[in-house]
Amino acid sequence: MIDLYTWTTPNGRKVSIMLEELGVDYTVHAVNIGQDEQKSPEFLAISPNNKIPAIVDRETGLKLMESGAIMIYLADKFGKFMPKEAEARAKTIEWLMWQMGGLGPMLGQAHHFLHFNPGKAEYAEDRFGTETRRLYRVLDKQLEGKDYIVGDYSIADMACWPWISRYEWQQIDLSDFPNVKAWYQRLLARPAVQKGYHVPKKMGEIPTGD
Repeated sequence: MIDLYTWTTPNGRKVSIMLEELGVDYTVHAVNIGQDEQKSPEFLAISPNNKIPAIVDRETGLKLMESGAIMIYLADKFGKFMPKEAEARAKTIEWLMWQMGGLGPMLGQAHHFLHFNPGKAEYAEDRFGTETRRLYRVLDKQLEGKDYIVGDYSIADMACWPWISRYEWQQIDLSDFPNVKAWYQRLLARPAVQKGYHVPKKMGEIPTGD
């Protein structure tokens, strides 16, 4: 049994989507970051960086923070969504790290300046808007002729998709990135993606990509 501590953010949805895809039992603990619940001593004992998501594996007692680390751990524990062959595994981790180090942080900044605080910092809006479009081009090129980012459906796809699902916040028209759009809608059709998106609670309908 896995205890998942999460909220309605792209990083949180990465792990809930993966747990739904794995089909394993897990218990959801909502951590309302809007009310600073991530700063409670109880949560800090699990996630010292006071960020969601985090998990506790009841079988082993392992406490784990950082969504990328959690996804690699779950893939290895359950033997799914991570290639076993060394080169394919390395490429999958490469694109997971691309999401962790680039796509997530840069799109997060785009959300801050373009969606929540428009008109307050022209330089920041231009900087992060430009970088967001560049990252979309990188992903669009990677998806050329492919159904998934690296070979079969993997943790790389699950990590990137929730960030792309906020394309409207990023002022992105998915039609400008046809490979990303087709991939986005391909994943959206998966029941586990739909269910995992609405953990720990439903926050409106999932954008369709149209």
